[in-house]
Amino acid sequence: MGGSSRRSPEAADFEAMHSSPEFQELRSKFRAFVFPMTIAFLLWYFLYVLLAVYATDFMGTKVFGNITWGLIIGLAQFVTTFLITFLYIRFANRVIDPRAAAIRHELEGEVA
Repeated sequence: MGGSSRRSPEAADFEAMHSSPEFQELRSKFRAFVFPMTIAFLLWYFLYVLLAVYATDFMGTKVFGNITWGLIIGLAQFVTTFLITFLYIRFANRVIDPRAAAIRHELEGEVA
């Protein structure tokens, strides 16, 4: 009905694409963002856990009112999670998605 259809790639097409420079670049860009971000977040998280276990006096220190460093750092974990999500979405939209779309178009193409 006027819509375009795509061809169905075969297993050999996927294998060839997997070793192509375009796919390797996509994978490299993805890993260059995800691995350092994951390591940074895990270090930040484990720092919080270690402070909670071994620095109870510090974590219990009141900053203002009944707000302690433990509460502030704990809430910062949520803020960090949302920030990482925002950064990843922005990165994926700018870097990953265009490359993935180009690879998909190369694999499936347009069939008239």
